[in-house]
Amino acid sequence: MTSSLGMEGHAGGQPLGEQAEFLADKMGEVRREISKAIVGQAEVVEGVLIALLAGGHVLLEGAPGLGKTMLVRTLAQAVAQKYSRIQFTPDLMPADVIGTSVVQENGDGRKSLGFQPGPIFTNLLLADEINRATPKTQSALLEAMQEKQVTVAHTSHLLEEPFFVMATQNPLEMEGTYPLPEAQLDRFLFKLRVPYPGRVDLHDILDRTTQGTTATVNAVVNGPQILEMRKVVRAVPVAPHVQEHVVKLTLATHPENRENLLASKYIRYGSSPRGAQTLILGGKVRALLDGRYNVSLEDIRALMLPALRHRIILNFEAQADGRTPDDLLEEIAGKISVQ
Repeated sequence: MTSSLGMEGHAGGQPLGEQAEFLADKMGEVRREISKAIVGQAEVVEGVLIALLAGGHVLLEGAPGLGKTMLVRTLAQAVAQKYSRIQFTPDLMPADVIGTSVVQENGDGRKSLGFQPGPIFTNLLLADEINRATPKTQSALLEAMQEKQVTVAHTSHLLEEPFFVMATQNPLEMEGTYPLPEAQLDRFLFKLRVPYPGRVDLHDILDRTTQGTTATVNAVVNGPQILEMRKVVRAVPVAPHVQEHVVKLTLATHPENRENLLASKYIRYGSSPRGAQTLILGGKVRALLDGRYNVSLEDIRALMLPALRHRIILNFEAQADGRTPDDLLEEIAGKISVQ
């Protein structure tokens, strides 16, 4: 593997080209370990790995029983990280997620107020069925996801890096769900849709799960290696024309953009700057995983839907006409000139 960067960049004391090759090889191993337990879902697995290396969080949407929880558990085993699972329910309170102050007794019998950490103090957090909890509890994750810390009783507690949230949610049309607040949706790097398996994959799932055999998933990457990989990702250059395309695409989702009639007609709020940041960072990771050292327009198009579908809010007219974020984004992207 050769580097178009001339092997001049350094991260962690090694040439950038060597670290990039290490990244691609190790993530290939992680993908193979995950495939021992997860059948198919190649695009979902790739999206999760891209988000992990970009330092973001993932929202997985799909009907129950499609392996979302299994994917998180398997990833934790493959990257040798601490793992916690929170089952979100309507009666879950914020303190059940982040922890609370409790009275503790010292060895000499004196009592003091101490902090009891919640399950959020981990490396990989599975927020299972996050949209079954009330918005108040959902928002308890906001500070942790953005600032990598939680604050209880005016005291901030840092979370251990890497900290990666994978939240699952059932489609909103299912009974007993609450829409995620817009501010929290924006904290997720990607929103990935988990599709129902096809005929061949369903046969494979039945063969694996009904014959008494359990796959052993081996750890191939650790926390410090993941943090080093994130530095390598940041060092990948982006060509001016690629960044300009990302800017055009992001601005084209805004209804204030009079040049785009689709956005003016159907979109109430467009993507935040985080959408553009996601496309650039995700494109860097995707390029490295493919053995390349430059972000292409194809990388941007491949990540457009998971990066932006949860960052645009449609208006009533879009709902009345049966439009979806995905089809609007595809149509908007098709109208943007590539220079």
